Amino acid sequence: MAILGTLIKKGIKLRENLDQDYLSPFEQQKIELRELLLRAKDTEFGKFYGFDNILKHFRLGHTNFYQRFNESVPIHDYNKMYKDWWKLSLKGVRNIAWPGKSKYFALSSGTSEAASKHIPITKDMTKAIQRTSIRQIISLSRYDLPSRVFESGILMVGGSTHLSHQGSYFEGDLSGIQAARLPFWFQHFYKPGKRIAKTRSWEEKLDKMVRKAPDWNIGIIVGVPAWIQILLERIIERYGLKHIHDIWPNLRVYVHGGVSIEPYRNGLEKLFGKPMQYIETYLASEGFIAYQALPNHKSMRLVLNNGIFFEFIPFNDQNFTTSGDVRPEAQSLLIDEVEENKDYAILISTCAGAWRYLIGDVIRFTSVRDAEIVITGRTRHYLSLCGEHLSVDNMNRAIELVSRQLNISIPEYTVAGIPHGNLFAHHWFVGTDDRADPAELRQLVDQYLSELNDDYRVERSAALREVVMEVLPLRAFYQFMEMKGKSGGQNKFPRVLKKTQLDDWKQFLQNQAFHPATAS
Repeated sequence: MAILGTLIKKGIKLRENLDQDYLSPFEQQKIELRELLLRAKDTEFGKFYGFDNILKHFRLGHTNFYQRFNESVPIHDYNKMYKDWWKLSLKGVRNIAWPGKSKYFALSSGTSEAASKHIPITKDMTKAIQRTSIRQIISLSRYDLPSRVFESGILMVGGSTHLSHQGSYFEGDLSGIQAARLPFWFQHFYKPGKRIAKTRSWEEKLDKMVRKAPDWNIGIIVGVPAWIQILLERIIERYGLKHIHDIWPNLRVYVHGGVSIEPYRNGLEKLFGKPMQYIETYLASEGFIAYQALPNHKSMRLVLNNGIFFEFIPFNDQNFTTSGDVRPEAQSLLIDEVEENKDYAILISTCAGAWRYLIGDVIRFTSVRDAEIVITGRTRHYLSLCGEHLSVDNMNRAIELVSRQLNISIPEYTVAGIPHGNLFAHHWFVGTDDRADPAELRQLVDQYLSELNDDYRVERSAALREVVMEVLPLRAFYQFMEMKGKSGGQNKFPRVLKKTQLDDWKQFLQNQAFHPATAS
């Protein structure tokens, strides 16, 4: 097992396994917060919010340290963190929210209504992400995989490693920043290689990867589902293959993240000729948060001892407004206070200088003991116009069930809440290149959502009076992303459109003369 053998030769041990086995999640997190505060106590942020004083409370009582941390440091969203602190880091000022100077900033993937965000990527965060990536690779030894998989290459389809120099800093995709700094020993396994990885144009990069595909022996692929599917389809078409295993017979693992795999699974499985292991990761611009550590588990294990401290806000009307904004009086919980099968928004404090930072994702614990989670949506990417409380998790599941029932592939969709007279409606835009009847899609999606969500079912007979379904070719979604400068890499189409995003999308469809099939 070449790559695992290399890791062992490099002396990389699974220290995290010992912590997971012998320390409780609470103990790991208490240690992590203490280390973060110690490192940042002399920064401008640390001095302003009294980190020295918070550290004195770690000896007092079980959770006294957290009570002090909670009372001293307010919740920050991106706008507050950037306006008050990170904009100074962008100007090259040292020791703002983390020691030293931030030389690299990851641009956000574009699921927010805001323009591109700049997330600092410190040296400590780069190392933390590398450590967690190595842990995930080693965790593959728990899977029943042929040894030749580990002797093959790893194809990582991400953003360009060519970073833009902006005076005092460099900016680009997180995947590009990390790929440009891969350890030397990993270069042997890494594809598409440095030269192709630097390519800025997504179309040009795709073409280069398609041309090089016969020269590679790939065992593991990594990337966002939509762009992986496009790449595999082009390789199959270019070389007249039945499936991708005709050219990569050792391919067995697909590591995915960013969006739910379920809407894409039906389309992807048509491209594979052998069984695949789908392994989910939770790698955000703000840090490597979790990964699927065990086979046959659909959940991911939080990384509790590698540069991130977690807090959890119950995702309910008491803590969040209907537009998804956190309320000032929101209740936050430690990891030993959460419950299984309840939704929580995540706050993180990190070794990149994010503090009590609302990352925007909503998760659910499947195992509190093992700190295992699933992502159920985003704080702003859900619909509750009239109390239907429709999550992205519900939407993904409905699309998956419809795809399987009709044997079609629906890789992309988005939904908007709209007025309907004095009441409300949901407007669906579904992307597929298969033949699909919008009236049938509308009926099935509505039916499955009513079965999956009791609140939705109730409101469909009350204030939610209509469901509109439009079927569009996939190129509509991809061309819109390209127009926004978000094609390829880690970028993904937002599952819920609100306000200006919806206006931009409708204007785009009109300008490009897309004529969708519609049912309502």
